[in-house]
Amino acid sequence: MDLVVIVVLLAIVVFAFRTFSSFVYFMEIIDIFFRVMHLISLNLGIREFSNFVSAYIPSSIPAVFAKYSSGVFYTILIWGYIIITIVFLVYITKTFFKKK
Repeated sequence: MDLVVIVVLLAIVVFAFRTFSSFVYFMEIIDIFFRVMHLISLNLGIREFSNFVSAYIPSSIPAVFAKYSSGVFYTILIWGYIIITIVFLVYITKTFFKKK
């Protein structure tokens, strides 16, 4: 289910913005959101919230890849994710140094 939601959201972003940078930003925003929600659920100490987050929100985008793929396809997806993360770091670094 979580893979379907991510694919639908990616399709909406690609059709709405039509740029590679918006795709990169969206992927990283979703990944950061997943990771922050899991950190909050671990540190908040509310069992119901932790159960909800564990049941309905994946821990990260690589966790979604691991859940729905294996073998060579998983390796290709992870390397694609790594490349997108590197591009995101380049965008963020360029933005940071342009402001100075």
